[in-house]
Amino acid sequence: MLTGRILIVAFEGWNDATEAATGALKALSEQISASILEAVDPEDYYDFQFSRPVAEFDDEGNRILSWPATELLQASSEAIRAQPGLQDIYLLLGTEPSRRWLTFAAEVMEMVQDREIDHVIMLGAMLADVPHSRPVPFFKSSQNKQLRELHNLDASSYEGPVGILAVLAQAFEAENIPVMSVWASVPHYVHNSSNPKAALGFLNQLEALTGMTFSGAALADQAFEWERSIDEVAEADEELAAYVQQLESSRDALDSEDVSGDSLARELEKYLKNRPESPEAGKA
Repeated sequence: MLTGRILIVAFEGWNDATEAATGALKALSEQISASILEAVDPEDYYDFQFSRPVAEFDDEGNRILSWPATELLQASSEAIRAQPGLQDIYLLLGTEPSRRWLTFAAEVMEMVQDREIDHVIMLGAMLADVPHSRPVPFFKSSQNKQLRELHNLDASSYEGPVGILAVLAQAFEAENIPVMSVWASVPHYVHNSSNPKAALGFLNQLEALTGMTFSGAALADQAFEWERSIDEVAEADEELAAYVQQLESSRDALDSEDVSGDSLARELEKYLKNRPESPEAGKA
């Protein structure tokens, strides 16, 4: 379990297949009634032709525009009173910026240093050859030697294109703020919809890492419906059903051999190297 002040990070886009990571943080943010402490100016970092604003209606029925953003959040005072440990938990939730990544990282770093953050948890999700009907595989790694020794983690040996998570992680580590990366493998054949099952898995991972208690009831219901809907599609498609069965057999064989972090790391490297170079990549 990590101690001290913890920042949990997730970004929509290249690092977040099926919005699994941001789905988890959005659910957590709602659950703890999180409020915005700081936000970056979207004009400085986003290309609105790729990350477009969205028209919405507020509670009073007024039409508003919701702009892509990156926000630093913290639990409400009521949530902190109910679970005091939440006062040391911060969320950084946003959309991967389109430009000026170094300046963006420096601005985020100021937010982090102002809160004297002790540890950072980065959440990401990749498309992989995994079945929807089995537990979501997670791979944890760190470039920080102390974290690796304390939590029995591997260091990433990946070389190739990276997203904003890697840029921020390197900036944090340069300032001696240890970073742990947690990646989920999600089924590549269900890439056009959000994945509540993986989001629920992230919540469980965060509970173990932070010692906090989070409710996964809403995500559990959504995950059940998500899995059932895919089962129904597979039942009507013999080719898909056969493919899912093949993936299940492969995953069961790996699980019976106590699947290693190395194999999941190889999946992550393969995914990142073959990821399309598009600002929209990773969005559901």
